Amino acid sequence: MKPKNINIIYWILTILLALAMAGDGFGGITKQQAGVDVLKHLGYPIYFMVIMGFAKLLGVVAILQTQFKVIKEWAYAGFAFTFLGAIASRSFMGDAVGELIPPMIMLVFLFVTYYFWKKLDQLKPTK
Repeated sequence: MKPKNINIIYWILTILLALAMAGDGFGGITKQQAGVDVLKHLGYPIYFMVIMGFAKLLGVVAILQTQFKVIKEWAYAGFAFTFLGAIASRSFMGDAVGELIPPMIMLVFLFVTYYFWKKLDQLKPTK
């Protein structure tokens, strides 16, 4: 695959991921009713929504920046833990398989985005 194509794919996927996480983070900070309902169902306190909302917004900033690789790695890890936590929480509550699919899709999407970031990073000359 050509470097230009890798760059384009990476940025399209990253922007889509950032938009999804920013929307979810904003929803958490503003305590949207759908999120409140899910947290009550899962047994988590509502203030957890706000904490995770801020963390997601910080993660968005981290994955969009290009200077600090370690911070970006931590943001990807944080998003992965979030999706894995959602899958586990839904599973432990006995939710239908259909409720597990959205965080699974997001986890796969995250891994594909991470893969293209690493491919793009390999193309850059080392200092």
